[in-house]
Amino acid sequence: MAQNWTPDSWKAHEARHLPRYDDANALAAAETTLSNYPPLVFAGEARALKSDLADVAEGKAFLLQGGDCAESFAEFHPNNIRDTFRVLLQMAVVLTYAGKVPVVKVGRMAGQFAKPRSSDTETKDGVTLPSYFGDNVNGIEFDPAQRKNDPERMVRAYSQAASTLNLLRAFAGGGYANLRQVHNWTLDFMGRSPWADKFAQTADRIGEALDFMEACGVDPETVPQLQRTSFYTSHEALLLPYEQSLTRQDSLTGDWYDTSAHMVWIGDRTRFEGSAHIEFARGIGNPLGMKCGPSMEPDVLLKLLDTLNPNREAGRITLISRFGHDKVEAGLPKLLRAVKAEGHPVIWSCDPMHGNVVKSDSGYKTRPFDRILTEVKGFFAAHRAEGTHAGGIHIEMTGQDVTECVGGAVGIADERLGDRYHTHCDPRLNAAQSLELAFLLAEMMTTEAGATQANAA
Repeated sequence: MAQNWTPDSWKAHEARHLPRYDDANALAAAETTLSNYPPLVFAGEARALKSDLADVAEGKAFLLQGGDCAESFAEFHPNNIRDTFRVLLQMAVVLTYAGKVPVVKVGRMAGQFAKPRSSDTETKDGVTLPSYFGDNVNGIEFDPAQRKNDPERMVRAYSQAASTLNLLRAFAGGGYANLRQVHNWTLDFMGRSPWADKFAQTADRIGEALDFMEACGVDPETVPQLQRTSFYTSHEALLLPYEQSLTRQDSLTGDWYDTSAHMVWIGDRTRFEGSAHIEFARGIGNPLGMKCGPSMEPDVLLKLLDTLNPNREAGRITLISRFGHDKVEAGLPKLLRAVKAEGHPVIWSCDPMHGNVVKSDSGYKTRPFDRILTEVKGFFAAHRAEGTHAGGIHIEMTGQDVTECVGGAVGIADERLGDRYHTHCDPRLNAAQSLELAFLLAEMMTTEAGATQANAA
């Protein structure tokens, strides 16, 4: 248990990117309501994820983390949840088949609402209103009533997260994740993607392997690992009043856990020394992620690791690099060397999304697919050069047929961005682009595995 820590000790530290609420009584009422609600996840589940992540840290598994940039109330629908879940299943199957290691699946789901803002306010046509901080804070419409920071939205976000988790658990454990269903995971519109055919070939080979097992007397229907899967949730622990309200003390161990998700992470803008977000995170037992961008210096990173993981527990910390396609090979190696030399057992995961946002000619924010792929390649190259392990991928994606990121085999062009641009914040990969990235990533994993075996020989 962390020393000199309580769930509200973060309030004595500098808190950036938190919304300001005009009505303190309304905020207190929402916090009280949430603190009396059941936990969304359980401490034992968070410990199970930490154990799985310890395997990733040792190179025995791979981390796949993906989902919405920002969940919204407007797009809340069971079909959207299902479609994102099954694209993640497809990606995991591709990566497992190529890498020959288990894939730990973590969704940016059931809580990824709040977003940091560069300014507390936004001005349009001479009108200044609070910035949009995410649907659990205010509304995206530029309207005085919608942009009011409303703490009651945290309660609505909890309810949506609970419903999302309920459906995800049903999908993961109720037969939808059965490998016999692998052909049925392909979305209808994916027929236009050349990668859908390649996935069908992979699915055929998996089916043949299951038939072979059955012919040998092993009934796949009785093997739990083939019937269901473990699926975890995560989000950025940005809105600290919400996170504190859902932090509970585990009755078995006495440790504190943030029961809003299995894993939470600290963003690039809030992970400075002495920040309120670091203070909150250091006291909870959940696996933690931390974004590392171009501004991160090795000595600061090591101090943060000592604060967040003083006992050097494997599976506790995932470092999520987000440099941009043109900075990763120059900026990442110094961090890899420092952490390796200090002996911290971290997972290194690549976020190729946040450093590659550009303004298109048509006026939309977008992320070119070739830049995303270049950063992933640079991430692997840096690890290969430093003798460290490239352990995961962290992407903003959706199972919907959106047109938000240009490029990829489906050939989304700049002039098509407005066709189905639905994101509430940053552009996401659609299902076809996500699957394409999985196959390209699988090729890199296969190459890395071959190089490792050659070096061992």
